[in-house]
Amino acid sequence: MTRESAGSLWPSATPPPASGGRSWELSTIAQLPGVRAEVRALLRDSTDAEPRDRVVLALDEMASNALRHGRGGVRAALRRTDSAWLLEVSDRAVDAPPTPAVGRDPSQGGLGLYLIAELSSAHGWYVQDGTKHVWAVLPS
Repeated sequence: MTRESAGSLWPSATPPPASGGRSWELSTIAQLPGVRAEVRALLRDSTDAEPRDRVVLALDEMASNALRHGRGGVRAALRRTDSAWLLEVSDRAVDAPPTPAVGRDPSQGGLGLYLIAELSSAHGWYVQDGTKHVWAVLPS
């Protein structure tokens, strides 16, 4: 797989409309266990265990990528669409689109974007007002 075909896994597109939900301002990886716990609690009554675990995993992967590569200003959000959950993570690395790892041994990591693409029914990224937004829609 080439870098170009890997990049096509994350098209430049805006997300579907969504409302409500919760957002988190993040500055360190150490905050992610708390975010995961909050997401599980938020979805406890509205989503079965398997879809809930997928949302938690995807949001954690997206947020950790932003914290590692995003140059600050990281914000993670979970909102509701008509029939799914919209996950959106933003950061200041506007010149660095989400690019899945290419030619890397899976034991070295870097496969989170592939995983999120597989779990989601739609995903993409866009830049607005000096901020990069990476999003995914996961079934509820």
